Amino acid sequence: MTSQRTRNRLVQRLRQSGIEDEQVLMVMANTPRHVFVDEALAHRAYEDTALPIGHGQTISQPYTVARMTEVLMQGGPLRKVLEIGTGSGYQTAVLSPLVDKVYSVERIAPLQKRAQQRLRQLQLRNISLKLSDGSWGWPEAGPFDGILAAAAPEVIPQALLDQLADGGRMVIPVGGEQQTLMLITRDGDNIERQALESVNFVPFLPGLLR
Repeated sequence: MTSQRTRNRLVQRLRQSGIEDEQVLMVMANTPRHVFVDEALAHRAYEDTALPIGHGQTISQPYTVARMTEVLMQGGPLRKVLEIGTGSGYQTAVLSPLVDKVYSVERIAPLQKRAQQRLRQLQLRNISLKLSDGSWGWPEAGPFDGILAAAAPEVIPQALLDQLADGGRMVIPVGGEQQTLMLITRDGDNIERQALESVNFVPFLPGLLR
């Protein structure tokens, strides 16, 4: 269930669901999702579904990872990307081959530690991880050409808007019980917001869990 053939079937399902970016599809085919789930769930790693990773968190559905990555990359090559919510590290691993540098923050220490081990195992060397409240972003490393969030705030934190570079793109779910995936773009001082589709993410929570 962890073979390349199984991954290729997943990519075929992603194509049928509307993912068109061949570079994103190639990365999805080459990223071993089974590494990012508990061993007991490895047989389900290439189903197009979210799976639990502990601490009330999930590894996102592959379609969602591919869709958010595709939208983020549609503006052209990205040098620096900030990821809010490292979680299992799967989305981080998908971003790694597509951009120059990934900065990823996670508020739950045990998840961050496991993600760090997995990303090292895969020898992905253009990733920096930090234990941090996602609403703070990573100001000392910004501004960022791209920001991608794996949790839904009811209102986008101002710090994240401030850390988006001119011409940058942010892909983030927003809302409470009803959430919408949003594309935020910056043109100078002008912030544009585009609603993309309904989604269902864990809530964007404050504070650190050690």
